[in-house]
Parts: sequence; C-alpha cells; structure tokens
Amino acid sequence: MSKKTDFVYSVQCEPHRIRTKQILKQHPEIRQLIGKNPKTIFAILGLVAFQVVLAWLVSKQSWWLVIGAAYLFGAFADHALFVMIHECAHKLLFKNQTANRLAGILSNLPQLFPSSVSFERYHIKHHSFQGVHELDADLPNRWEAKLINNYFIGKIIWLLFYPLFQVFRISRLKEIKPFDKWIALNFAAEIVFIAAIWFFFGPKAIIYLLASFFFSVGLHPLGARWIQEHYLTYKEQETYSYYGALNTVAFNVGYHNEHHDFPSIPWNKLPQIRQSAPGFYNTLYYHTSWFKLFFRFLFDKEISLYSRVVRKERGKVALTDESIPDVELVKKSEMADPVAG
Repeated sequence: MSKKTDFVYSVQCEPHRIRTKQILKQHPEIRQLIGKNPKTIFAILGLVAFQVVLAWLVSKQSWWLVIGAAYLFGAFADHALFVMIHECAHKLLFKNQTANRLAGILSNLPQLFPSSVSFERYHIKHHSFQGVHELDADLPNRWEAKLINNYFIGKIIWLLFYPLFQVFRISRLKEIKPFDKWIALNFAAEIVFIAAIWFFFGPKAIIYLLASFFFSVGLHPLGARWIQEHYLTYKEQETYSYYGALNTVAFNVGYHNEHHDFPSIPWNKLPQIRQSAPGFYNTLYYHTSWFKLFFRFLFDKEISLYSRVVRKERGKVALTDESIPDVELVKKSEMADPVAG
C-alpha cells in the first residue's frame, strides 16, 4: 500500500453550520438546551482534589506504584480536567468570562503545563475555521504528518509526546496572540502549584502528576479521543462521535458531532441533542470503543496523520463560543450521504 503524501482537500464548507440549521428547522426545541452549568465547578474542585490527594498518597511509594497509579487513575482524572478546561473555554459554566477563565486555570493546575488560556484561544479558532490549516491547531503540521505518516513506531512516538507536537503547531497560527496577562497568570498559578506540591509532597508526587498528564492525552486508550474526533476512519466524514461507557468519566466529551453542531450546550445536555435528533446522528458513522480505536490507529496503515480534511476557504462566518453557528451566512453545499455506524 502506498503511503499518503498529503491531506484530503475539500472545496465544501465545514459540515456543522449547515447541519445545525437543518436540525433546528426540524427540532427547534433543542434551543432550550443552550445555557450554562455552574455546577460543573464542583466537578472541577473534586477532580483537582482527587489528583492532589493521590499525588500525596503515592509520594512515599515505589516507582512502579507511582507510574501505575498515573496510568490507571491519574490519566482519567486529567482527561476529565481537559474536558473541564474545554467547558470553560466555551464559557459554559458562568455568564462572567473572568469566572470561566479562572475556573479553567484551576482545572489546569494538576496538569502542570499552563495551557488553559492558550487552549481557549486556539480551540475557538478550531470551531470557527475547522480544516483551515493556518487557523486550526487541531490539524498536524505538514512536517509532522510526513514524519509520522502511517508508521507504527511513529504513531507510538506521536501519542507518547502528543502535547509537544501540539506546541510545535503554535508557530503556524500567526493570527493568535501567543502571550498576554491571562497567559502570564496561568503560568504564575502553575509555578506556585508545582512549588507547593514539591515542597509538601516531594518529587514523586510531581512525577505522578507529570505521568498522569502524558498518559491522559497520549499512549493510553484515552488518547484515541484525538483520533476519534476528526481523523478519517470512515470515508471522508469529517467529524465523529464516540458513544461508549467512558463518556461517563469523560463528561460526555465523546459527543463531538453534537458539540460542534451546538457549542453553546454544556456537557451534561449533549446526549439530549442526539436523543432529540436521532435521524441526524444515528446515520453518521460513530465509534463505540476508544480501546478498539486506539489499537486500530496503531496498526491500521490506512490511517495516517494525513487522514484529515483540510480546506483553503476560510468562510465568512466567525463563529463565537457562545452562539449557535450563523448558518444563514454560509454558502450551502451538499452533504455526503450519511452511513450508519
């Protein structure tokens, strides 16, 4: 089988704005799901406390227990904290933007790398300009895709160091301000947190938190989430949802088509979108196992880092994180025939 040498190019606009309009026309009641969920702050407090307590518990244990705890427990907690940061980025907790941003910084603390505020900036662009290489940080760099391609060892390395590959993407996203006072605050809070953990619990606690972070986004079945969301695992369908048991501990982050269609609906109500409009979502291909997808990605040479849809057309709509996509302003295009998953 010949290796892919480029991404899949599309001349159509991204599918979500058009589908949002179609869904609302048939199911206007979905508008009632739009809003905030301030109770999410209690999930954040619980997850942060869980990681701090576990870091303390393993701080005097053997190294294999430190790493094992990070893989079996810490990875799930950190992955859930990523979802909390995601909710904060979309301002889905509070009406006040400052409160949401501070909640995001709090969620970020056990992950050690100050990324909450930066994620907000880059992620909103991902929604606004999905598939536009100069604006969508979710797309791999061209050199990244060429380097890893469909190689088994390359994919292992890519998952293991996924956060570092994401950092390398920043330089191509020139329209996003890389540093400001909020990012400085994010850094300062992280430095204080790391210093406190080191002082009170010692280096093993830091290693536990560090390992939890890398496992939560990389070489772990949870890492399949990054493949699930937008990598082409069935023809050229651009976005995929995951409907599996791990949504319970991942705060429904698997409902990715639903989220892109309605980014103003909080995590706890995402399943209701699918329930309200099953004709739109059950006819799309979807995943039921991150564990299965994790191994499929590693071994299936048909899936490479080039398995992504890109487009040159930026579109005329700047989608905000607190509004339903203004599909009236988007040029209509034909959608591909949906396929049952």
